[in-house]
Amino acid sequence: MSVARLIRRIGFMQAYPGLRDWRLWVKFALTLMVAIFGALLFEWLLLPLPWMLGSMTLVTLGAVLRLKLFAPAKIRPPMTAIIGVLLGASFSPSVLDNLLVWLPTLLGLVVFSAVSGLCCAVYLHKIAGFDRVTAFFGGMPGGLVEMIELGSERGADERAVALMHSARILLVVFSLPFILQLLEGVPIAEYDGTRDRILDAPLSTFALLLVCAVVGSRMGRLLRLPAKDLMGPMLLSAILHVGGLTEFTPPTEIVNLAQLIIGTVLGVRFVGVAPRLIGRMLAIALGMTVLMIGIVFITAIVVGAITGIPLATLVLAYAPGGLAEMSLVALALNADVAFVATHHLARILLVMLGAAPIYALLVRLTVPRAYPAPDKGDAIPPSARPFDK
Repeated sequence: MSVARLIRRIGFMQAYPGLRDWRLWVKFALTLMVAIFGALLFEWLLLPLPWMLGSMTLVTLGAVLRLKLFAPAKIRPPMTAIIGVLLGASFSPSVLDNLLVWLPTLLGLVVFSAVSGLCCAVYLHKIAGFDRVTAFFGGMPGGLVEMIELGSERGADERAVALMHSARILLVVFSLPFILQLLEGVPIAEYDGTRDRILDAPLSTFALLLVCAVVGSRMGRLLRLPAKDLMGPMLLSAILHVGGLTEFTPPTEIVNLAQLIIGTVLGVRFVGVAPRLIGRMLAIALGMTVLMIGIVFITAIVVGAITGIPLATLVLAYAPGGLAEMSLVALALNADVAFVATHHLARILLVMLGAAPIYALLVRLTVPRAYPAPDKGDAIPPSARPFDK
């Protein structure tokens, strides 16, 4: 039996039908070579998070240069699950005692999310020239998938919203470690798990990693958690660690592989997009990122003066990057990962639950009375969109 027929029999090709074409495998191999080169380059230059930022940077550059790059979208969930297990391992029994202490910082997060979202929406509409529904959902500091779904239901330009959030995450994740190192003198060191290498890790580590990743992902789907492939494994891993049942962490090489894949998938989002459009989106997103980071620092300074929590930790908790990516940055900066991850989860939930009602309120306040206010999920007729005027 040929290898290809054996793979089909176990169902892999049925799960990933697009990978039946051998040319996609060649493109994927090329993409991984570019990503690994970027990771090794960043590691040689002693830059932070080389396996994620290096791969992301070089693959994005390859997309701009129109290289034939490809990465299957379904390769990210298992890697994200590994990152979730790693992040959950950063939780300790003391986390439960800190929840009330974090209440003022969570209130600061509410203020930041509202102010930054509205400011960025105004920026995208008034300066960048997007229609207001696209600007609203493109400027919200929420999750990529959630904002695309909410925006498309209400008539937003899906591609613009997707590119805006992708560019925002890329720029925030890439720039923030350097900004903190420059302004705060925060030392950056690559996280190496328990300092165990993959060949030295006991079999129990791999068993627990597999159980937390697989069962946690399933649990995330059953509970309908946001970012289910990350949150499910992180929650299960956190329960085991907070309960004192284990102290395991994934081996360094597996974490590096997960970071490499996440960085690669972030970069290939720009494949197939015209270089001029990528340049325009990155330029617009750069202005939005500067605006957001400015609001982040102002909020962090005020909240830090009240609570005494270090500025760098608050900046990482409020910065509107991805949950997995910013938590990895927190690991590299030796910040409180549980604090950072909790605040990013709260931000995602807050924006996901609040964006649609706020938009509906704006519609009711600005749409002429001749048009009935739309129900949640209904698209707004172009002539009745309050943000197109």
